Amino acid sequence: MKISILFVCMGNICRSPAAEGVFRQMVADAGLEDRIEIDSAGTHSYHVGKPADERMRQAAASRGYQLDSIARRLLVEDFERFDLIITMDEDNFDEAMALRPGKGAQVVRMVDYCEISEVDEVSDPYYGGEEGFHTVIDILEDGCFNLLKRCASLRGHPCSA
Repeated sequence: MKISILFVCMGNICRSPAAEGVFRQMVADAGLEDRIEIDSAGTHSYHVGKPADERMRQAAASRGYQLDSIARRLLVEDFERFDLIITMDEDNFDEAMALRPGKGAQVVRMVDYCEISEVDEVSDPYYGGEEGFHTVIDILEDGCFNLLKRCASLRGHPCSA
């Protein structure tokens, strides 16, 4: 059974491509690439067609993650294509739920998977300093690790929060 997961933030240039990159590396390290489909998108079209923010790519690269995605917008069709849509903050969650056609992908928050990081959201580092990008990676490593554990261990719909 293949599982499909879409990470969502506002512009798809910081948090969601980082989540995609972190999770993609963890999935590869676990040898599960053939069982888990991974992508990312944004709730807004500000940066469609652009790569991840350079500062986020540098923070990710400093920990061994590669961010190759190109920004795109969240579409209604994504709710049929993906099993799970994971949002980075409450605004992203609300916007995804407003777009959701009433069926399809389950929409959850990234922090629902965090066990170490005691945060209410994955805060947007775009207007802050370098430390914010590293904090995002910290949170994503925690959440993605636990997401992967659920995907690897449960049957049926293995990634429910």
